[in-house]
Amino acid sequence: MSVTGMAQVRQEMSLSTWNFSHDGNTWTQVSVPHDWAISGPFDKKWDLQVVQIKENGETHATEHYGRAGALPWVGSGEYKTTFTLPKGYKHTEIYFDGAMAEPTVYVNGNKAGSWAYGYNAFRLDITPFVKAGDNEVRVTLNNQEESNRWYPGAGLYRPVKIICTGEESIDPWGTFFRAMSATAEKATVAIDMRLSKYSGFAKVQRLPRGLYVKFLIYDAKGKVVAMKKSGELGIGAAYAQFDIVRPQLWSPESPYLYTLKTCLYRGKKLLDKTEQKVGIRTIAVSKEKGFQLNGISRKFKGVCLHHDLGPLGAAVNKAAIIRQIRMMKDMGADAIRTAHNMPSQMQMEVCDSMGMMVMAESFDGWKRPKVRNGYNRFYDDWWRKDLQNLILGHRNHPSIVMWSIGNEIPEQGSKEGAE
Repeated sequence: MSVTGMAQVRQEMSLSTWNFSHDGNTWTQVSVPHDWAISGPFDKKWDLQVVQIKENGETHATEHYGRAGALPWVGSGEYKTTFTLPKGYKHTEIYFDGAMAEPTVYVNGNKAGSWAYGYNAFRLDITPFVKAGDNEVRVTLNNQEESNRWYPGAGLYRPVKIICTGEESIDPWGTFFRAMSATAEKATVAIDMRLSKYSGFAKVQRLPRGLYVKFLIYDAKGKVVAMKKSGELGIGAAYAQFDIVRPQLWSPESPYLYTLKTCLYRGKKLLDKTEQKVGIRTIAVSKEKGFQLNGISRKFKGVCLHHDLGPLGAAVNKAAIIRQIRMMKDMGADAIRTAHNMPSQMQMEVCDSMGMMVMAESFDGWKRPKVRNGYNRFYDDWWRKDLQNLILGHRNHPSIVMWSIGNEIPEQGSKEGAE
């Protein structure tokens, strides 16, 4: 893949064409998102488990198969591709919306990083390993047996992209948009923004002089409805609050979306810009009024939805997600719980645009395992990093109305679980 454009201003490219291999010898060209297991063949040996499922009233261990699809998702796989990096960029990042599972990433033969949880999005700074011109990316993955209680899919099943920026750039995960209050007459919205180099919670550093940002909010027709310029950035962060007159409030019945554009300048020179779809809505929960969206109490009419797309497999597919949500809305549903793991950005974007409230789930378990090789292997070292990526990556979606810290957690009734 190659990218063109004025150097120093953000450029993003999708890495969609890869070569895939199970053994490192025989390679097949594939299109990512890709699920290596969905093509079969079906065989109970792939996920045969001899377990006692106490929740089903079983008194002893019995043979279970097909719990994870009876498809060949267990085992290792490897992907490789190349991209062309133009001259003039100071920082390069690779973004994975999810990789099943335990991905390790190599750039030009150097280990760039790894992630444990197959359902989470993660970003790696690959600046030290790239050069202007052609670069190779290689990803190895390993799916252990009995690591899921359902069909997880396998491989680079969500999009991958390269992000190129200048020396100073905006961190999209450091941008936080929310409505402080909202009525039919006026909404007050607040925006926090951090620069990429200064987005760590413990970092407070002085910046070069002359940096500032402009925030612009566009309505669905492309008209600017609000704009604010920050003062000079001193510590890599900016905050803005402003009013929008007669806002279109987001709801399942009227999923109106605005566009937030954030532009970074030094003097009159544009250094970076980002765009995000946002919605204006308020949420509240109380004992007296229950859940409220935009000040109106309502009950959830929803479903628990796994991430796979049935016979299409786990590779995300926008048309299939749209079809799912259209069917759910036709039957009267207005909410989804992402059973039992973190959703894709594609799913959340569709929920934003079609009007579907979402509880974003995190894990199927903590330290006490439900399956032999579940998330319990990673919990101590990874739970905080995984939750941070979940929240920072998805918090600007208006469809997100609730976070779940786990599904049927066995520890919930214990002192250990409370801690």
